[in-house]
Amino acid sequence: MGSQEAVAGLPQVVSRVASGDKEAFATLYDAVAAPVFGLVLRVVRDAAQSEEVAQDVMVEVWRTAARFSPERGSVMTWVMTMAHRRAVDRVRAERAAAERERRDARRALMPAYDEVGEEVAARLESEEVRRCLQSLTDVQRQAVTLAYYAGYTHRELAASLSAPLGTVKTRLRDGLLRLRDCMGVRA
Repeated sequence: MGSQEAVAGLPQVVSRVASGDKEAFATLYDAVAAPVFGLVLRVVRDAAQSEEVAQDVMVEVWRTAARFSPERGSVMTWVMTMAHRRAVDRVRAERAAAERERRDARRALMPAYDEVGEEVAARLESEEVRRCLQSLTDVQRQAVTLAYYAGYTHRELAASLSAPLGTVKTRLRDGLLRLRDCMGVRA
């Protein structure tokens, strides 16, 4: 049987494969394996991976032969479409894996979070804030403490301190300016 005759008879061969005929599958395999491998190799560009993908395609052909419909296209088109999709999936999976490896490598180069160093810095900063709070007048310290540690609003501060709103705002502003200067923060 010539190659044209073999291709023309493939729909019947696929029908036999769908019913579990192993000899029919061998015939189908002989007709499509080389073109499948060639297409996959052009997409994947690695012989070992291309062999795996081509093998996966042939297993899929065996499993899904019953889904083949001659009205929708030829056997070769059906098989080659599967091959192309599998090859593209492999390339995408490889690219995704390579990107994950690059991300992991970048993360490995990043310095680890220094929990002890962060805790020491936070304690030193707290000590400096406490020291600088002591440099404020009593009314400034009281206004700053209530506003920033107790969360009072300007109106709540005024009511709590029995002072006019403008006076409380001035105390708070002056206290914050002195804290900024004490801590060496630039405006």
